Amino acid sequence: MFDTKKYTIERRYINKRHNVRPGTRLTSGAPVFLVAHDTGNPGAPADNHFNFFNNWQGTSRSAQVFVDDKKILEIIPTGTGPDAAEKAWHVLYNVTTDNERFGDDANDIALGVELCFGGKINTLEAYKRFVWYLAYCCNKWGINPRTHIPSHKQLDPSRKRDVDQALATIGKTLKELVYDVETELKGTSVAPAAQDFTPLPVYIAQSLIDNYVSPAWFASQKAGDQEGKTHFHNLANNLRAAAGLNEKNLPLAGAVKLYKSNAQEIIFRWLQPAWFKAKQAGDKEQMQHYNNLANYLRRAAGLPTQ
Repeated sequence: MFDTKKYTIERRYINKRHNVRPGTRLTSGAPVFLVAHDTGNPGAPADNHFNFFNNWQGTSRSAQVFVDDKKILEIIPTGTGPDAAEKAWHVLYNVTTDNERFGDDANDIALGVELCFGGKINTLEAYKRFVWYLAYCCNKWGINPRTHIPSHKQLDPSRKRDVDQALATIGKTLKELVYDVETELKGTSVAPAAQDFTPLPVYIAQSLIDNYVSPAWFASQKAGDQEGKTHFHNLANNLRAAAGLNEKNLPLAGAVKLYKSNAQEIIFRWLQPAWFKAKQAGDKEQMQHYNNLANYLRRAAGLPTQ
C-alpha cells in the first residue's frame, strides 16, 4: 500500500493577490493533472520561493508547491488539506498544448509542482520528496502518472526546459520520474476513486481511432497542418487511455476518464453526421450502430447516455 505518511506536507500560504494567488478555485474542483516543474533557480530552497512570491509585485507567475531536500511546501492550496485547490499561474494561457492534451488550461485544472535543486540543496533527497508528493496526489485523486504528469517543457517546448534540466543533474529523465512515481505508488490503483465513468472497450477505442481519428491525422499531414496533427495525435492517445492503454497500446495501471470535450468532438464531428446520413437512407441498423458508439463515448466521459 502507498505510504501516505512517509513525508509531511507543510501548508503555508502566500497572501492573495491577482498576480500570484488570485484565490479562485480550480474549475475542475480537484486537480486533473500535475505539471512537473523545476524552479530554474539552483540553490534556492522552498522557503526562498515562499518569500519571493509573497512579495512579488510583477507579472502573473506562481506555482502551488515547492519541494526541496527538507520539506514539501504548499504556498497555494492544492486540496491535499482542508482548503480547496486554487489556481496558480504556472503555464502561459496562450500556450495551447495543455488544452489539446488535457482539454483545458493547466492553470485552471492542474497543480504546478516545483522541484528545488542545485547549490547546497541535496537534489537526490529533494527528488525523493518530489516523487512521493506526485504519487500522493495520484493516489488521492486517481491521476494516472503515465499520462497525466507532463513536464513544463512538454507543454511549452519553445520556451521552457523544466523539469528536465533539474532531473539531468541527478541523471534522471522525465520517463524515469514517471516510473519512479509508479514505483512509489506500489501497485495502488490509479483509476479514479469515484468510478463515475465506464472505461472504453479496447476494440471500440481502436475502431474510433482507425475510422475517424487516423484519417483526420493523415488529412492534416497532407495539408501541412502541424496543429491539426498534434490535436488528432493527442485525441487518439486520450481514447487509448480511456481504454486503459498507453501510446504504445500497452496496459496502464487503470483506465483514464475521457475528457467531455473529446467525446463531444467525436460525436458532433463524425458520429452525428453519420447517424443523420443513415437516417436519410432509412438504415435503422446503422443508426443504432452510431448511437451505440456515441453512448460508449458518453459513458467513458461520465456523461448521460441517449
